[in-house]
Amino acid sequence: MSHTHEQKDDLLKRVRRIAGQVQAIERALESGADCGKTLHLAAATRGAMNGLMDEIIEAHAHAHVANPELSDEERAKGVEELLEAIRRYSK
Repeated sequence: MSHTHEQKDDLLKRVRRIAGQVQAIERALESGADCGKTLHLAAATRGAMNGLMDEIIEAHAHAHVANPELSDEERAKGVEELLEAIRRYSK
């Protein structure tokens, strides 16, 4: 069983919270809310996404990189997956 499956409920709660934050940004834009409020909503959403990313990265590192039960090939694949995700996210 994968680590994301084990954390499924917690991760889904985070994703749903983020979806609600994105919807709040959309409502703010549609209603012509002041830019300060919209900036605050966008910053909060970005922080929530960063928190989700941190949690998934940490779980991936423990399960697919630092796990001594894995072969060297499996661990190398885990490192490459992790680095690819970080590169893509940091753009």
